[in-house]
Amino acid sequence: MTARILVVDDIPANVKLLEVRLRAEYFEVLTAGNGQEALDACEHGRVDVVLLDIMMPGMDGFEVCRRLKADPATAHIPVVMVTALDQVADRIQGLEAGADDFLTKPVNDLQLLTRVKSLVRLKSLTDELRLRASTTRDIGIEELLSRTHPDLFARPSVLIVDEQTSSSEALSQMLGDKAEVTVEADPQAAIFRAAENPFDVVVVASRFADFDPLRLCSQLRSIDRTRLIPIVLVVEDSDDARIVRGLELGINDYLTRPVDRQELLARLDTQVRRKRYNDHLRESVARTIEMAVTDGLTGLHNRRYLDSHLQTLFDRAVARKRPLSIVMLDLDRFKAVNDTHGHDGGDAVLREMARRLRKNVRGIDLACRYGGEEFIVVMPDTEADVAELVAERIRSEIAEVPFSLGENGPLLTVTVSVGVSTLQRGSDAPRDLMKRADLALYEAKAGGRNRVVARAA
Repeated sequence: MTARILVVDDIPANVKLLEVRLRAEYFEVLTAGNGQEALDACEHGRVDVVLLDIMMPGMDGFEVCRRLKADPATAHIPVVMVTALDQVADRIQGLEAGADDFLTKPVNDLQLLTRVKSLVRLKSLTDELRLRASTTRDIGIEELLSRTHPDLFARPSVLIVDEQTSSSEALSQMLGDKAEVTVEADPQAAIFRAAENPFDVVVVASRFADFDPLRLCSQLRSIDRTRLIPIVLVVEDSDDARIVRGLELGINDYLTRPVDRQELLARLDTQVRRKRYNDHLRESVARTIEMAVTDGLTGLHNRRYLDSHLQTLFDRAVARKRPLSIVMLDLDRFKAVNDTHGHDGGDAVLREMARRLRKNVRGIDLACRYGGEEFIVVMPDTEADVAELVAERIRSEIAEVPFSLGENGPLLTVTVSVGVSTLQRGSDAPRDLMKRADLALYEAKAGGRNRVVARAA
C-alpha cells in the first residue's frame, strides 16, 4: 500500500522510531519538527495521513489539527494524535479538534499500522471523489468543498446492534437527544435494517453469545447499500486481536469498554462528518455529470452526450441487425422570435419545443438539443417509414398548437422543418446518418419550411 505519511514531533528520537516502523511497511514518510512545518507540508505536498504529537512548543497538536480541519484544502486529510497523554479528556479534546483517531505512547505496532492502513483507504476514497468533483480548477473545487451542506448539522441516525439489553440501553442513554437511535438485537435483521434505512453510523457490540460480530461487519461491507456506512466496533479493552482484524475488514473506528459518553459522542461525530462530507462529494459528482450531458435550458441531453452515445446506439443496431433512424428538427425563422419577443420569449419557445418532443417520443429514444434552435431525436428499432410518421406528427402538433410565451404572454405560431435519415446497413457510419439527416433538413428548409423530408440515401 503506497501512501505518504507525515510524522510530526519535536523530539527527533520519536520521529525516527515511527519513521522506521512505517518505512518497514513500505510507506513513504515525511517529517516535521513543529506545527508550522506540518501545516506547510500538508498545504504544499501530497499527504495521506498525519501522525501528530500534541505536546510541542509554540503551536501544540490540538491547534495544528484545528487549522488543518478548518482549511478546505486540507480538511480531508486524516489526522491521528500520537501522545503520551492517556486521559479520556485528552482524547476527547483531540477528537473535538477534528482528529480522526488517537494513539497513546508507547504506540502499539499492530494498532499503529492497521489504523494507518484503514485511514489511507478512506483517504483514497475521498481523493477519488474530489478528483471526480473537479477535473479542473475551473469548476471551483474550493467553493464546492467549503460550501455548507444542510445535512451536515442534522441529527445523525445511529443503528446499535447488540443482543444484550443492558448494554444497548446504556449506549442509547449516552447518545440521548444527540442522535436518532435504533436498536437491533438480531445481527441478521440488522443487515436488512441497515440496507433499508439511511443510517449515518452502525455501532456493533462484540458481546454476542453465538455470533461473530466481525462477520456482521464483513457483510455490511460487502452489500452495495451498506458498504459506505461507517462502522464503529465496541470491544473489550484487552481484545487487540479483534480490533486489528476489524480494522483489516474495514471498520472505521472502535471503542473500548467501559465506554465514556464524551468519547462515544466525539467519535461518532467524526464518522458522521466524514460520511456526510463524502456523500456531499458524491452528490456533487452526480450533479456535475448530469450538468455535463444535459442542456440547462430545455432539460434534454446536449450535443456532448449525443456525440458519445450515438456511436453506442449505432454499434448496437449494427450488431443486432436492427433499424436505426434519426430525426433532425430546426425551428423556422427563430431569429425573428428573439428579435420580436426578446431572448426570454425565445427561451420559452425552446422549452416548450423540448416538452413537445418528449411527449411524442418513446423512453428508448434519445432526444437532444443539438445547438441553438436545432434538435435531434435518435430512434432505435425504428424503420424509415415509422420515423417519418413520428416526425410528421411532431411537425403537425407544433404548427397547429400555438406556443404560449409565459403565463400571461402572447400566443405564437411556430413551425419546424424536419429531416429524417435511416441506417443503411453495410455502408454507414454515424456521421453518414447525421449528414443525410442534415441534407434532408436543408431540403425541407429550401422547399418552403414547415415540412418533413426523409432521405434514404
